[in-house]
Amino acid sequence: MSNIDQERFQDYPVFKGLQKPLEFMGLKGRYIYWAACAVGGGLLGFLIGYIIFGFIVGLILLTTFLCVGGGMIFIKQHKGLHSKKSPKGIFIYARSKSY
Repeated sequence: MSNIDQERFQDYPVFKGLQKPLEFMGLKGRYIYWAACAVGGGLLGFLIGYIIFGFIVGLILLTTFLCVGGGMIFIKQHKGLHSKKSPKGIFIYARSKSY
């Protein structure tokens, strides 16, 4: 390219990762929001439990929210980002004889 063409056509950086899901600390896509909801629910549960019943109940609620939320995220993310229903059972596919 000549010097004149380089002045007319400037180079711009192109972000090539647009088709990839968002990832934060090992969590992908929608599970980031699930983790935020689990942490927020745990903190809210701790505050309500601490105010009404006491510190121990607040801690129990906090750990319950975090464990259940973390377990759900782990199971769902292990199945895949776009998890689909996986039917259980034995399926027999009949095919008619066509020669």
